[in-house]
Amino acid sequence: MADLKELFNAVVEMQEDTAMELTQKYLDEGVPALDIFNCYQDALAEIGKRFEKQLYFIPELIMSGEMMKSAADLLKPYLADGGAAGGSTQKKLGKVLMATVQGDIHDIGKNIASMMLDLNGMEVKDIGVDVPAETIIEEAKAFGADVIGLSGLLTLAFDPMKAVVQKLEEQGLRDKIKVLIGGGQMDEQVCKYVGADAYVTDAVVGVNYVKGWLS
Repeated sequence: MADLKELFNAVVEMQEDTAMELTQKYLDEGVPALDIFNCYQDALAEIGKRFEKQLYFIPELIMSGEMMKSAADLLKPYLADGGAAGGSTQKKLGKVLMATVQGDIHDIGKNIASMMLDLNGMEVKDIGVDVPAETIIEEAKAFGADVIGLSGLLTLAFDPMKAVVQKLEEQGLRDKIKVLIGGGQMDEQVCKYVGADAYVTDAVVGVNYVKGWLS
């Protein structure tokens, strides 16, 4: 992988113009788009750590999310060109509903995952942040979702995630719809508590789970 420390630092230090210039420069130099994408993921993980330590606050989270969106626009044509693991995306493999659960407004990880799923051949519907369990279930049914991806950065996301799984069970849908939870606080213990099929802290791993379920 190319040495992208300069880009990493620019993203972490909120230097948006520098980050965009470097992103384009690396693409022009032939650096693999996935390497650049991974650099952004690493930088966003560092920003998340700084947020947890209260060194960064909501404005920095929002700004880093905007940087990721801008970078994604630059990277998407290169990733779709086969830089991501999916290659051609003409035939959709399945439907994935994405949401950040009630009480949580973090969407950086969800946005990254949605983009990666789209690039890897999924039909993705993102219904936003702070979404109640009832809404998630209704949207999943209307969309015909094969997988529900639930995002949350905070520990208070655990119970709303659990509520989604319980409602799927109550409506007899649990064996028809897989549930993937994602976020920096997720681990095996949380996954069991929620009743999800898998947990991820990395968008690329999440894509691999979904592809495995749908293939």
